[in-house]
Amino acid sequence: MTLRVIFMGTPDFAVPALKALVAAGHDVVAAYTQPPRPGGRRGKELTPTPVHKAAVALGIEVRHPASLKGTDEQEAFATLNADVAVVAAYGLILPQTVLDAPRLGCLNVHASLLPRWRGAAPIQRAILAGDEWTGVTIMQMEKGLDTGPMLAEVKTPVVGKTTGELTEELAELGGNLMVEVLADLPGHAPQVQPEEGVTYAHKIDKAETRIDWSQSAGQAERQVRAFAPAPGAWFEFEGERCKVLAAEIAAGSGKPGEVLDDQLTVACAIGALRPTWVQRAGRPAMATQDLLRGWAIGAGAALA
Repeated sequence: MTLRVIFMGTPDFAVPALKALVAAGHDVVAAYTQPPRPGGRRGKELTPTPVHKAAVALGIEVRHPASLKGTDEQEAFATLNADVAVVAAYGLILPQTVLDAPRLGCLNVHASLLPRWRGAAPIQRAILAGDEWTGVTIMQMEKGLDTGPMLAEVKTPVVGKTTGELTEELAELGGNLMVEVLADLPGHAPQVQPEEGVTYAHKIDKAETRIDWSQSAGQAERQVRAFAPAPGAWFEFEGERCKVLAAEIAAGSGKPGEVLDDQLTVACAIGALRPTWVQRAGRPAMATQDLLRGWAIGAGAALA
């Protein structure tokens, strides 16, 4: 069954869902995305979003209103006469008028196993919390924050994965699952979310990206994975920041933040963490041994 679809998304996470809808033969009549933002090498050129670029390549009309609160934008949305709107990390609140406009409503690709991790940063929060599993939920949207009835979900293990890796995996899983749901909507009866197990994935605060050596090595390693590849967990030495993009738990003990050897093994409150892939400010990412050839951080040094 071919449906008239409005797609609404912004980052790389949303692109596989857009491509999956087109590959499945649906008529994507417009792609809504965030407006172009300043970017480029000088930070001044207006840069279209990943969804914007993908939609243009697919020959789909792109719309990027700064808000959907105005009557004109809501009427423009309604006149598309869509059967359904598919939403994946769009980034704008959808007014009730917009939610009600498509014949089948608005369906959301959410990167968690609802009701756990409603909100803005579900992948990072799942890693930081040490969750064993995460996944994607297809949800019928309503006014509340990720509170709508669930139509389908798919699970995947978290252990050992970075936010970058999980984002790519969940994006593909979500796109495929959305296509499955649209192919058989009567077979995916909406299920009200349980009241137990609700958690909120609040936006990541910059202060959270600084490695906290006063926690366990296991938690510090989760910090590294949660913020890789961006914005990157980091430590400070001699007033300079260094990102840690990959790390492993190591044997050793000492004062939290103390470097224990010539491999940059760092003591935590419990155990130790050894960065394996790092990035000094203004330089390319590199293996830790390469960093140490040009930056003497020896045993006994204190990292902040």
